[in-house]
Amino acid sequence: MVATSPRPAAPNGAEQQVIVTACEAFIRDVLKPRFLPQIRPTEWNYVVDIDGAWAAGRYRFIQRYRSGMEHNRGEEFDTPFARIDRMGRDSFDIHWMRHTGKWWRLHTGVTLVEALRILETDGILHPV
Repeated sequence: MVATSPRPAAPNGAEQQVIVTACEAFIRDVLKPRFLPQIRPTEWNYVVDIDGAWAAGRYRFIQRYRSGMEHNRGEEFDTPFARIDRMGRDSFDIHWMRHTGKWWRLHTGVTLVEALRILETDGILHPV
């Protein structure tokens, strides 16, 4: 038997907007200045943006990469690195994207403020 995570709870429109606004501010004010102060092209894949997306009660934090390799130079792709799942009113689970491509739950039942603080301070949840 495989254990599954509980499904996120959908917020109302106003609460969803509060979550998205807080996450966008976090990306703009914390993640981008700290982890992407400038774009550094390489001959491999390199990060060109950090963004986020809301879907199905979850907010995913995403890095956008651009290829510098000869065979696909300039092609871009997105890779999520962390997400928060809204489990109830101001209650979130924090997940990390493992190298295997599977999400791994690291924290449960934290507030939005706590979740953003954990994302800022827990190195495993940082963009690469």
